Amino acid sequence: MVRDIREVTPEEHWKQFEEAWTALLSYRYLGKLSPDLDTAVELETMPLRHDMRNSTGGIMAAPLCIASPEPYWLDSQCVPAPVVMSYDILDSARDVRGVVVHRDVIHLGRTMGFSRSLTVDADDPSRVIAVSCGTGVSLGDVPEDYQKVANPPVPVVDSPSLPPLHQVFGARRGEDGFWRLPEVTPELSSPHAALHLGPINIAFEVAAMDAAAAHAGTDALQVDSWIVMFVRPGVAGPFRVEAEVVSGRSERIATQLTLRDEGRADRVVSVARAVFRRV
Repeated sequence: MVRDIREVTPEEHWKQFEEAWTALLSYRYLGKLSPDLDTAVELETMPLRHDMRNSTGGIMAAPLCIASPEPYWLDSQCVPAPVVMSYDILDSARDVRGVVVHRDVIHLGRTMGFSRSLTVDADDPSRVIAVSCGTGVSLGDVPEDYQKVANPPVPVVDSPSLPPLHQVFGARRGEDGFWRLPEVTPELSSPHAALHLGPINIAFEVAAMDAAAAHAGTDALQVDSWIVMFVRPGVAGPFRVEAEVVSGRSERIATQLTLRDEGRADRVVSVARAVFRRV
């Protein structure tokens, strides 16, 4: 059962957060480490594995969103939720083994937060892989006395035979041609009981790549630009992704994406835009 952390007592809050944080698959499966949330961690890092790359070996967008979620508003400060996440991928990172995220918190107000970040090669900090920025909203205050959580990554051994991320997170393409995420579970849920940004970005990317590859006649594509807007919390599911190419005969291929909560009268949960170039 998925519980909304805003509905528990202050005395229960941090116990409930630990349960939600350690159940959530997004960061643990991708090996993301957060120094402000996880014990014994000094840098914000994430490895780059085969399942985080496209058919040409270039970095995918969704892993970057999980490595560097925007805005940088911590669960120890409020109950945060993203509103806009925007990324420009500057380097396809084919030979990069891991990344480090450098944060710039612009402003954290009463209800809105703003940040921007650089994601760099862990072995060469001068090599910038992506730049990002974003805004978010506070859904409520949190009690004091936060303590970091022991949240070790899932022990995934890198290999070309790793299953694709969308498969691990339960995204499937139906007979009607639409990609869908399953109903909300603790593994897919934020502490406030809504579909987490991780599976949202992963489902968006597989649908975007499908649409772009069909348009281009090849999957030898690299995502250059990625922006996601979160409209409403996804609280039920299944969640259907609608994708269309809108760039016509342009040099680059732009896709527009919409995520709908089929368990809540098909209401829009999130929208996104992805821009690809041919490799």
